[in-house]
Formats: sequence, structure tokens, C-alpha cells
Amino acid sequence: MKPLTEILQMIGRAVDSLDLERSPRELYAPIEYTLALGGKRIRPALSLMAADMFDADLQTVMPAALALEVFHNFTLLHDDVMDKAPLRRGRATVHEKWNENTAILSGDVMSIEAYRLLAMVPERHLKSVLDVFTKMAIEICEGQQMDMNFEQQTMVTKDEYIEMIRLKTAVLLASSLKIGALIGGASLENTDLLYDFGINLGLAFQLQDDYLDVYGNEQTFGKAIGGDILCNKKTYMMISALEAAKGDDAELLDKWLASVPSAEKVAAVTALYTKLHIDEVCRERIDFYHRKALACLDKLTVNKDRLETLKHLTAKLMTREE
Repeated sequence: MKPLTEILQMIGRAVDSLDLERSPRELYAPIEYTLALGGKRIRPALSLMAADMFDADLQTVMPAALALEVFHNFTLLHDDVMDKAPLRRGRATVHEKWNENTAILSGDVMSIEAYRLLAMVPERHLKSVLDVFTKMAIEICEGQQMDMNFEQQTMVTKDEYIEMIRLKTAVLLASSLKIGALIGGASLENTDLLYDFGINLGLAFQLQDDYLDVYGNEQTFGKAIGGDILCNKKTYMMISALEAAKGDDAELLDKWLASVPSAEKVAAVTALYTKLHIDEVCRERIDFYHRKALACLDKLTVNKDRLETLKHLTAKLMTREE
């Protein structure tokens, strides 16, 4: 098995080799800017690692891995516009650096570019890979719509929230693994186990993201802390707090939810979370999905030595800097 560092280097070289020196520059420069920000490149790495477990030629998997990375970054461009987010990976978002119309149109091109890359998958795997990728793409949009619907809903349950992040976040990780496994020639059982692993890892990853948005360090997290609180986003933590708060705590939480965005609001709601032990509730749920993910890996019918790189990445994701 190739180590994670080597896989990430391969992905970096492949991303750098994408032909984006095209015109008009106002359309392609934001795409170059977005991909140059790097990020963790988890999705393409998962795809290559899954294929590597089954001795696949990773160059045959690389177009699909790139398609996943480009598509993921396309969703971020549009998400940032919808969320009016000022920062992404510690840098100005595309709609802040250019404008909203540019972010939307450049994102559209990225989604099309992803399918162009996907068409390079070997023909014997192309239909199955396209089916997984297209289902994933639709589900991500469904998850985003659910997320937007939540903004208008008075009440959102924890189960509804988990389903939303399954669609919006987890299916992309799961599909990256499944696509790599399909091209690598894995059995149906192993392919399904890797998909389930990705779903549970994705749920744990997103819940941790919610946690770090409140309790993280802005310099290491790469985004402004407290953004979810400022916009009253119904995260797992907010939903848990609304369920747990009683009496004076409930009144205080309602008061701050009705207030205008401010640093004082972030501090007050964070203090309420801590008082109500919402941080512990969230950490317990993160650990629950993390354990479920690792249980899926234990069931894979491959030499356990071949799981080390994937387990290393999983540990890295679940111990992000706060």
C-alpha cells in the first residue's frame, strides 16, 4: 500500500496538470484559485486508497479521483455564495474576491469539468462509476436543499439533521471510496463495506466540523469561529441545545437567537452550550459514528496490512487541530 504522503503528492501533481489556462480568464482564474487553495484532498485520496487495496493501477483511477476533487470544490463555491461565507481555507472566498455571479458560473464549469474527467474512466467500469457519481451528485443537492429548508423550519430533529449531513457531506466520502473500489475490481461485499465506512466517517467528520465551528481555533480551522451561531444555523449542537434548555436557559437561548449577529452573541451561546454539556453530547455522537466506521473496516476481506493507510487518514481526520 502506498503511504498517504505519496498519494497526496500524486493528487497534487495531477491537479497541477489540469489545463485551466483558458479564456475568458474571469471564468477560469477563480477555478485555478480554488484548486490552488489545496485543502486536505480527502475525496480523491480515499478513491485512490480504496483502489490501491485491490492492486489497481492508480493512474487508471486518477481521472475519477480528480473528478471527485473538482466536483467537491464546485459545491464549495456555491455553498459559500449561499452561506455568504467570507473565508474558505483561511483565504477569501471566490464571491468575495470576485463576485457572486463569477462564483456561480465558475462553479458551473467545474461541475461540467468533473464529468469530462469522469469520462476518462476505463470503459469496462464507466457505467457503474457514472451511476455512483450521478446518484451522489443528486443526493448532495438534496442535502443542500434540506439544509436551506431548515432555515425556514421552526423545529428540526436530530434525525433530520443527520439525514441532511448524510446527503450533503457523507455520500461524497462514501462514493469516493466506492468508485475507487469499483475501478480496483473489489467484490460487491467489500465495495458496500467501504461505502458504509465512508458514510459513517462522513457523519463523524461533519459533526466534528460543527463542533470546531464553536470550539475550534480560527487559525488552524481555516474558517471564522462562531459562524453557525451568528446565522442561527440548525446544527446538531444547536438542535441539542434547543432540546436541552429549560426555564431561564431556554429564555436566554431564545433571546440570543432573536438578536443580531455579534461577537457577544457567539460568546453567550457558546457559554450556554458548555453549561448544558452540548459539547459533550456532540463529542459522544462523533465517537459513535467513528466507531461504526472502524467496524466496517474490520469486516473487509482484505489483508489487514492494506488498511493501514486508510486508518492513518481516518485518525488524522478525527484528530484535527482545535
